[in-house]
Amino acid sequence: MIVVDTGPIVAAAIANDRKHRACTTVFQRLHQDRRELLVPSFVAAEACYMLGKLGSPKVEAGFLRSLEAGIFTLIELTETDLLRIASLVERYSDLPLGSADASVVAIAERLRIPEVLTLDARDFSVVRPAHVPAFVLLPA
Repeated sequence: MIVVDTGPIVAAAIANDRKHRACTTVFQRLHQDRRELLVPSFVAAEACYMLGKLGSPKVEAGFLRSLEAGIFTLIELTETDLLRIASLVERYSDLPLGSADASVVAIAERLRIPEVLTLDARDFSVVRPAHVPAFVLLPA
């Protein structure tokens, strides 16, 4: 299992994104390795917004279909997750760490997952998760 942030989803879906090739390659490798791709509900919402804005309604709908088909696993947030997200947003306000990024951290902590798929290495390398000294960030 790996928790997925918004950036790789958007980059993989938008062909002219400068990180498109790297993200599609890492997604292909993770699928071949049968790794479950966990998408927090806040990330899914942010990805839909970005895909609709930068891509098209068709691209946004394609992502929604990939959730429905199980290519990505949608993870709903618990009340405990929401408290942790609020705490992280406050603690890392200087980054700023928004709620979608904080939801990645909260889900990774709850499920004790050390790896995060993100294009935001700067922020995720600063955040100190509760369950590991630091996240392993992909793509490396």
